[in-house]
Amino acid sequence: MSRIGRVERATNETKVLVEIDLDGTGAADISTGVGFYDHMLHQLAKHGLFDLTVRTEGDLHIDSHHTMEDTALALGAAFREALGDKAGIRRFADAKVPLDEALAEVTVDVSGRPYLVHSEPEGMAPVIGRDYDTTMTRHIFESFVAQARVALHVHVPYGRNAHHIVECQFKALARALRFACESDPRVTGVPSTKGAL
Repeated sequence: MSRIGRVERATNETKVLVEIDLDGTGAADISTGVGFYDHMLHQLAKHGLFDLTVRTEGDLHIDSHHTMEDTALALGAAFREALGDKAGIRRFADAKVPLDEALAEVTVDVSGRPYLVHSEPEGMAPVIGRDYDTTMTRHIFESFVAQARVALHVHVPYGRNAHHIVECQFKALARALRFACESDPRVTGVPSTKGAL
């Protein structure tokens, strides 16, 4: 059974297409107009083993906020669609990923209830590349969580380089989502005493 989600989202600010295959090989075709964000979404696909297509046209003449936010909303919605009824999945997972001096710890519950806990070192450089506002990392995760309906805890206990701090978060998220979505042959039905997620 294929686990593919496809979402198109259009507003006065952005036009977004996202397609994700949870059982892919990590292939990615991504274009948002924000170079570092594209790089992060490639990390999500590669390390999550998700096949991911993202096409976003946004109001970059204003700034990159709407483009990144709306892409994350569409990604979360596509992820939720791809998961279907969640029968047979592991549900919970965590991952720790270092990147040189930085470390990210991510824990996820594919719970049906959106919740984000996020912490990273203070005093990071405000911008990565030309147009990635580092305060947007949390908002990207908030937007994803709201639509994916997962509980997500992201913690970066230390790190100096802003590029490393953000990238290890996306890599750890990818690994945690991959493991949480994998099937467990010992799980019958939905992994919840409620009978639904």
